[in-house]
Amino acid sequence: MSSSVASERPASAERSASGEDSLIARYFKPLATDPGAFELGDDAAVLKAHGDDVVVTTDAIVEGVHFLPDDPPDTIARKALRVNLSDLAAKGAAPSGFVLTLALRKAEEAWLKPFAHALGWDAIQFGCPLLGGDTVSTPGPLMISITAFGRVAAGRMVHRSGAKPGDLVVVTGTIGDAALGLNVLQRGGAAAALADDAAAREVLIGRYRVPQPRTALAKAVRDNAHAAMDVSDGLAGDLAKLCAASGVSAVIEAASIPLSAAASGLLARGIVGVEAIVSGGDDYEVLCAIPQAGLEAFKQAAQTAGVAVAVIGQVVEGLSSPRLLDKHGKEIALPRLSYSHF
Repeated sequence: MSSSVASERPASAERSASGEDSLIARYFKPLATDPGAFELGDDAAVLKAHGDDVVVTTDAIVEGVHFLPDDPPDTIARKALRVNLSDLAAKGAAPSGFVLTLALRKAEEAWLKPFAHALGWDAIQFGCPLLGGDTVSTPGPLMISITAFGRVAAGRMVHRSGAKPGDLVVVTGTIGDAALGLNVLQRGGAAAALADDAAAREVLIGRYRVPQPRTALAKAVRDNAHAAMDVSDGLAGDLAKLCAASGVSAVIEAASIPLSAAASGLLARGIVGVEAIVSGGDDYEVLCAIPQAGLEAFKQAAQTAGVAVAVIGQVVEGLSSPRLLDKHGKEIALPRLSYSHF
């Protein structure tokens, strides 16, 4: 996160570089604990591979798209890093570090201080230090882009493309909470239905604002899954992507999809349908295709890590879209499979 790109700017912009240097030194230099970050004093960092493959993933979050303008800055920081850590976990990779691009309308301590503090706390918690990046000004919406690096033994990254007929479709955590949390924040039907249940509202909002990356399961994914990806755009759509990459299809039982108590209650009352739950984004759970022989080991690893897992269906032959079945075995039609930016 060096401001030495000033040489690319017109001379009149040179005088503003000190403000950027000050911002970086005050808020982000303390986060750059890896020796390869050179205390953010250079134009690049060094990430030692140690003989492993280096896994690279990047995600940006944009105000008004991935978070709301009045979301607390600490939750925005955590979401920005954690959505990338979720990708690494689904690839079976251990976090190694990240670079940050921060586009701000203005530099305000009231926003930057809690943002940097939360980012630093998560960097320590997940063993993923800041290595560098860039800070820029923008007249448009606030944007945070993170590129995260992870390590995995050579050739051991788990792809989307390895699912085989007969594999079990397994998902971590619960599905649909984040989409319902956004609905609560936007004062939709879920907000009205939970008007007298503050605890349920907070659970759902928390799931939207602060994902829980399943980094503790990275090794279990690597050791047991034929294919995996994280659920970011919606379970139905992301399963379809995994199946398409693998040249297979799948059959999913709606009743087996794990739901939180809040989501289950809203579904039972008819406030939301299963379609909204499986097509809503921001779950950031891990979706795996696991052979029967690997299921018990995966479950045991998940239990040790304190992460719930559920078998929700099976991979089958064919190239058709995965089928979602109700309790009577009837296919549930989905108007859309997932969130799409375009």
